[in-house]
Amino acid sequence: MVILAIETSCDETSVAIVKDGKQVLSNVVLSQIDIHADFGGVVPEVASRHHIENITIVIEQALKKADLTLADIDAIAATYGPGLIGSLLIGLQAAKTLSLVLNKPLIPIHHIAGHIYASNIDNEMKFPLISLVVSGGHTDIVYMKEHYSFEKIGGTLDDAVGEAYDKVARVLDLGYPGGPKIDKLAKEGAINYKLPTPKDDDSYDFSFSGLKSAVINLVHKEKQNKRDINKADLAFAFQEVAVNILVKKTIKAALEKKVKQIVLSGGVAANSRLREELIKKANVQKIEVLVPKFEYCTDNAAMIGAAANFSNLKLENEFTLNAKASERLYK
Repeated sequence: MVILAIETSCDETSVAIVKDGKQVLSNVVLSQIDIHADFGGVVPEVASRHHIENITIVIEQALKKADLTLADIDAIAATYGPGLIGSLLIGLQAAKTLSLVLNKPLIPIHHIAGHIYASNIDNEMKFPLISLVVSGGHTDIVYMKEHYSFEKIGGTLDDAVGEAYDKVARVLDLGYPGGPKIDKLAKEGAINYKLPTPKDDDSYDFSFSGLKSAVINLVHKEKQNKRDINKADLAFAFQEVAVNILVKKTIKAALEKKVKQIVLSGGVAANSRLREELIKKANVQKIEVLVPKFEYCTDNAAMIGAAANFSNLKLENEFTLNAKASERLYK
């Protein structure tokens, strides 16, 4: 099956052509990161406006890179939620139009399902498995007993870990997006500051608001005492606490659920320290860890095409499907 997949849940306009859920024939991603950097974050109205301008161009590029025409496409897939409603509507409307014109099935894909299946493109999922989903909007531990079966067993009670990274980066004047900048700066840091470990208990739940507040309070206190902040050391301290609690609870879930694999998913899956620690601790327990290529960590349409291959929901001429800013994936 050759699927044309569209992803516009936030500020990336992306279209991919994916064959049988594994072979990425093309994956075009047009990022707006430079546009939104001036605002310190994504401006929804600006993002949707740029999707409108670029969606047809990106579709054409994806087809050209795959050396295919629309006649070669078997189905259309698109992210329908969650995400920024204005952005989602652009991609979904394009997908519905293509489905109507080509008379091809439309496959609606949940954004997080896409992130999870990004690891299946160059690897092979083995069930049961645990997926740690970490991004700017999500921090979840998901149990999968088989393909397209998602059971959330734990998650953040407040801030997502990616959101906490961005806010800490803002406090340290590192710019946007914060995750890659903190990850890079932390490599230059050393043990100098002590921060509390959030929700270090027997549950599978997380809480990052307290850790974020601790960084803000520490910076405020140092400024009041007229002491300079060592940004590298503080980035190191923050990242170590965040990564350690993510890894600790994920390994605990994997052992208790007796899974065959751990799948790292989402934009924060690109974090080098998280990858390193999760693989190291999982190796001790003889548990395989799947991590997506860096190009499949952030929002992209290839992951949507990969997920669509395993979805049992294929809509025939179903044009009442609407975008959803908040949508539940898990049981």
